Amino acid sequence: MNDVRFSKFLLFTNALVPLVLLLWDVYHKRVGPNPPEFMTRTTGMLTLVFLMITLAVTPARKITGWNSLIKYRRMLGLFAFFYGFLHLMTYVGFDRYFNFRSIPGDVLSRPFIAFGMTAFLLMAPLAITSTDKMVKRLGGKRWRSLHALVYAAGIAGALHFWFFVKSDTRLPLTFAFILLLLLAHRLFVRFYPPVIDGEVSTTVR
Repeated sequence: MNDVRFSKFLLFTNALVPLVLLLWDVYHKRVGPNPPEFMTRTTGMLTLVFLMITLAVTPARKITGWNSLIKYRRMLGLFAFFYGFLHLMTYVGFDRYFNFRSIPGDVLSRPFIAFGMTAFLLMAPLAITSTDKMVKRLGGKRWRSLHALVYAAGIAGALHFWFFVKSDTRLPLTFAFILLLLLAHRLFVRFYPPVIDGEVSTTVR
């Protein structure tokens, strides 16, 4: 097994560790008096964490020069979507009791649900088009334009968290600050691209 495959294997197994620990705590009844709320909060937090890590890959690659980091961005993004899907399922199962007809009305009546649903719907096409075949089918430019929606998903996710917690907003503000820094880096590189071998780089990924 070469270094990249082994590194991806390590990333894959470690990304599943939080889920294993969550299920372990649920099984041993270590999730407090309200297990559904604990599961919802945990999966939502994991979604934002993996989303922020995914967005941090490109700045980290550009700052450190470790171009190999880009090879792990897809898997990180898919785990963000995976935990987002689990977060959605906790809402559908524990809050709506799989009554799908009640979801549209709930989305319209509760802002934090609307922002959360928006974030998930923005992430869905990014997960679907993450394969090499979809990159070739869409073309590099169109694919990059589509995947810029990840920042909109991050904003919607941070707002979802903000409206959800209501009182203690320190964590939502932390995620929002990190997202602001990552977005600022992207805009800076776009409007002030680095000079490479005497030529201005026009690629922003």
